[in-house]
Amino acid sequence: MPGIPTVSVDGVPNPLPDDLHVLDVREDVEWVHGHIEGARHVPLSRLPAHAGDLPEGQLLVVCKVGGRSSRAVAYLQQLGHDAVNLDGGMLDWEAAGRPMVSETGSVPQVV
Repeated sequence: MPGIPTVSVDGVPNPLPDDLHVLDVREDVEWVHGHIEGARHVPLSRLPAHAGDLPEGQLLVVCKVGGRSSRAVAYLQQLGHDAVNLDGGMLDWEAAGRPMVSETGSVPQVV
């Protein structure tokens, strides 16, 4: 989406700085299989109900590829949040070998 602040995985510090908050807008089934440790999970469909609960500071918004997260960033910016879309989403995060955790007890993966 034009005008949406975007960063590639290579542009995200490793490890993540304490003042950068990760917001994962994927669905529940995607989240449980693998996500960024410490991320906040709010599926895109539930974001309007939870936008007021998000932490202050910069938000790195992620989904599987970057489409849902770009829509979330556009919405959050309208509300005054400092939000940035992760281009390539969790697929690029996983491909770059960045750390993930799983709620299933198995090896984390992007589904």
